[in-house]
Formats: sequence, C-alpha cells, structure tokens
Amino acid sequence: MRIGELAAAAGVSVRSLRYYEEQGLLTSTRSPSGQRHFRDADVDRVAFVQRLYAAGLSSRTITELLPCVDTPSEATSDAAMERMEQERERLSAHIEELLHTRDALDRVMATNRAHRKTLRRATAA
Repeated sequence: MRIGELAAAAGVSVRSLRYYEEQGLLTSTRSPSGQRHFRDADVDRVAFVQRLYAAGLSSRTITELLPCVDTPSEATSDAAMERMEQERERLSAHIEELLHTRDALDRVMATNRAHRKTLRRATAA
C-alpha cells in the first residue's frame, strides 16, 4: 500500500509516517518512480509505535525496543524489559520533580493571597 493509504488505515499523518521511516521505526520499499510502498502488517506496526509514544517513550528508545518485536527471543525480551524499567524510573523521577515544582508554586500563590488580603485591608481603611 502507498503512504497515503497507510496513513488513512493507521489514523496518522503522512508526515508522521515519513518521520517513523526516517527514525528507523518503519521501512518501505520504493517503486521505480520512487513511491513508498508498505505492507499491510505496517498498520499494526504504526499502532504499536503510537502506543509506545503514548507511553512517553522517545523514538530513540522505541528503536531500542523494536528488536523484541522484529526478532523475538528471550534476550531481546529481557533487553526490552530492562529498557522499559529504565524509562519508568526516569518518568517517576520527572513526576517527583513536577510535584516539587507544583508545591513551590502553591507556596508562592499562598504568599500572593496573603499579600492581596493586606492590600484590601489597606484600601478599605
């Protein structure tokens, strides 16, 4: 199938498919006129890549996980699990940072609320 057909079938943009191919997440063959041609199975591959992106993984990390799909074995499965565990730890650390940042903002907002009350009292007097 051509790139437009794959995009429609997978529910993504043609631009996304070109990016996936550029990043090594998807491959195509070329016709003599240079048109990209994809397999029917690529619809499922695009859906899989989309799920990995939705899980917060980068294209580089997804590339590291694809051997588990392309050449399944205990070794590739173990490597994929280890990589996903690293990504989970990274996300957890980022969540902690965001929580601390939110708490700091809450403190600044509380200070502002208190200041506003003093301004209202001063204006009312």
